[in-house]
Amino acid sequence: MQCSQLPAICLQCDMTYNCFYGEELTVNCSSLPGINCKGDDNFIRSMKCAFCYQFPSSNYTCSSNFSCRAVGNKSTSTYIATCTIDNSILCLGNRTFQKNVKCNWTSGHHWSTAVILSITLGGFGADRFYLGYWRTGLGKLFSLGGLGVWTLIDVVLIAIGYLKPEDGSLYL
Repeated sequence: MQCSQLPAICLQCDMTYNCFYGEELTVNCSSLPGINCKGDDNFIRSMKCAFCYQFPSSNYTCSSNFSCRAVGNKSTSTYIATCTIDNSILCLGNRTFQKNVKCNWTSGHHWSTAVILSITLGGFGADRFYLGYWRTGLGKLFSLGGLGVWTLIDVVLIAIGYLKPEDGSLYL
């Protein structure tokens, strides 16, 4: 591989922190000791003046948190993830960093399925069973949907997204 095409983790570059955010820079780079490559060991690369954590999320990968619960407001439910910038990107600061990431945890429940079950079989508690509320599902089953009142209320609650899966996950 050509030295000028090595990934950023294999390079030692003379980066300056005295630049304007977003500015395109040219920096002098060389391969790290012990890296075998072809061509000139010293070369120039271009980079954007930004810390690694300031790049768009498409440029780094973050650890997943499968125990993340999205109860409450979806926009404020977050967890701290460890992220690593793509090897091809030159950036300022640490290549591995921590970042607040929005919860996107789902257990596979579809909103449309819950609405359809609530409309068609809500009087028998099928919507409550589907969402994991088996105790209230039994109550709805034995009361025939609260003689229809409970069924109508659940149709509205599910349709507006107020009634979500019992485990705290998001709808698909």
